[in-house]
Amino acid sequence: MALLTFPGIRAFDVSVITEVWGTDRTDRDVPAFDLRRVAADPAPVPMRGSLTLTPDRTLNWLPRADLIVVPGLDDHLTPAPEPVLAALRRAHARGTTIAALCGGAFTLAQAGLLDGRRAITHWNLVDLFRAHHPLVTVEPDALFIEDANIWTAAGTAAGIDLCLHLVRLSHGAEAAAAIARSMVTAPFRTGTQAQFIEHPTPRADRDADALASVRTYALRHLHEPLTVTDLAHQAGMSPRSFARHFTSATGTTPLRWLLDQRIAAAQKLLERTDLPMPDIAHRTGFGSEVTMRQHFASRLATSPRSYRASFRQAGEDRSFGRQRRP
Repeated sequence: MALLTFPGIRAFDVSVITEVWGTDRTDRDVPAFDLRRVAADPAPVPMRGSLTLTPDRTLNWLPRADLIVVPGLDDHLTPAPEPVLAALRRAHARGTTIAALCGGAFTLAQAGLLDGRRAITHWNLVDLFRAHHPLVTVEPDALFIEDANIWTAAGTAAGIDLCLHLVRLSHGAEAAAAIARSMVTAPFRTGTQAQFIEHPTPRADRDADALASVRTYALRHLHEPLTVTDLAHQAGMSPRSFARHFTSATGTTPLRWLLDQRIAAAQKLLERTDLPMPDIAHRTGFGSEVTMRQHFASRLATSPRSYRASFRQAGEDRSFGRQRRP
């Protein structure tokens, strides 16, 4: 794991990356990650608020990284040093996964890695990003997206979502959930959710409480064939009103949210149990193994059986952060 550093990076994003991959949680069955702070030279890297970060590796180490994460910037037009940009280009050519949080997308765009590709940044920076990098296709309505093994994320909390998603992809839903619990944050928000969510006003508190109650109900009844009408009835709303309020509060539709929860529940059962596929499909509300397989292929680009094989092998060589390099 490489945390790529240079003057101007945001201390918050550095903290997020360090909290996710730099904290030992092996006592909670989370893999031992190997996070390195990489810079163009060994000099301390200045950050806002009189903070500094001391690198422990230089760019020469970067070819050893399985994943490179680029923090956002305090000044979003801060030019990255050319050696850093060149190292990013070489890493992408090698096939290394690269992720940028928030304004870190500006750094990847400076390197030319996003030209002709889809990317995202904070909703308030979209116009600035488009003005300075017109060759990039900006997707404003997402939390994080991937294109050509390059991940970009939206604002502050979306950076946490992306980091947890990368852990989930490499080490499974249980590891990501354990980290999320430790950080006291939501364990599963999909990248397709909207960035900007209209938060409830005091007049809407009752509706917000009703929606929270419905989500709890749905999680307890995933094995049932729930519909929007069923959930609306639980909330005491019409289906149309319920769908509108739900999307406004969560940034996603009820059915998409429900499908995401079914997939997450199936992932946990695949990782932790030896239950047959039909049983898992039934317990998570897919109804049949065929339906579950179709949704896994659509959302995760894999099958339930392949997912189980990937995340239940003892001593497997995972993609990101394994401790194997000095």
